[in-house]
Amino acid sequence: MPYADPDKSRTYHRDYQRQWRSGLTTCKPSNLDGPARIQTAQDVLDLMEETINEVREADADALVKARCIGYLAAITLKAVETANLEARVEAVEETLKIRKAG
Repeated sequence: MPYADPDKSRTYHRDYQRQWRSGLTTCKPSNLDGPARIQTAQDVLDLMEETINEVREADADALVKARCIGYLAAITLKAVETANLEARVEAVEETLKIRKAG
């Protein structure tokens, strides 16, 4: 995080390094107890929705939450695009089946 004040910058980096070395995290996973069954793009969308909501509710720094949500949103956007393509491919396959049968 860039700071104009070099003292603030040093303090931030020192604290960050201490936290990183100690292995402390600001967010604790709450329901990662079972395996996720991901077989379709919709499963990914459901998981991303759940995860983003957990991050939003977590007790963490706003900047950390914003970065995490931004990253997850990018993954979600790709999953949405994939889900749309998946639906389109299924529609084309159904059309081809109907034409072959008829």
